[in-house]
Amino acid sequence: MNFHDQPNTFVGQVNLKVENLERALSFYQHIIGFKILEQTEGNAKLTADGKTILLTIEQPNDVTPRQRNTTGLYHFAILLPKRSDLANIVQHLYRSGIQFGSSDHLVSEAIYLSDPDGNGIEIYIDRPSSSWNWINGEVEMTVDPLDFENLLTEINQESWNGLPNETVMGHIHLHVSELQKTEEFYSKGLGFQVVCRYGSQALFISTGGYHHHIGLNTWAGVGAPRPSIHSIGLKSFSLVLANEEARNNIIKQLQALDYKVIEENGIFVTEDPSGNRIQLTV
Repeated sequence: MNFHDQPNTFVGQVNLKVENLERALSFYQHIIGFKILEQTEGNAKLTADGKTILLTIEQPNDVTPRQRNTTGLYHFAILLPKRSDLANIVQHLYRSGIQFGSSDHLVSEAIYLSDPDGNGIEIYIDRPSSSWNWINGEVEMTVDPLDFENLLTEINQESWNGLPNETVMGHIHLHVSELQKTEEFYSKGLGFQVVCRYGSQALFISTGGYHHHIGLNTWAGVGAPRPSIHSIGLKSFSLVLANEEARNNIIKQLQALDYKVIEENGIFVTEDPSGNRIQLTV
């Protein structure tokens, strides 16, 4: 089942602010494996397949250092098509001397690292959805050690060739200031379903029965403030909606809940209660 295609709502691209564009570009090309689709003096659009933009990075003129304990990006997650792809990039990162964490979430196998600006990145593969365990409408996820010995038996190439063409933006995980209004915004406003609750600290939401298209947590502190508009970190992310009708319905739902939707250069933009900016695309 393809959870990153119509009629599901899913994350299309993530837009980041960085301190030094050339440093960030070097990392995202040579360590993560993106290709440059377009580049100007102040920003770059990155792709895996040479057509679809998954990540943009921008160096604002007045950028300020990352602020701790604010809302914004926890990590964005790059979904690879096959287990061998994850094994290949693990070997590549090890050979490149890059430190990373790891976890087996039952539904997926994942590694974690940060870019030079401290933006969190997950790279993962999904286990078949038929193997996911659902209990009372919630999917079972955990944080177990990743079995590297078994994973690395999947390596199928000696030299690393970057991200596979079929790579997609699997999900995004955000720091938010609280969960009650946040849940209302994403469920009643944007139409996501809660598929997992991590106590009173985190929510995982999706469409179409995915384990999560968006994670939301209060680990930066309940009541965490928004970062400065000039701060390194998340600028915005896009949600891909099924069609114009679906977008119009979502705009009406958001407005009924008193959330603003504005049009900027032909793109409809809204903000969650914690100030995370979302582009509504089709």
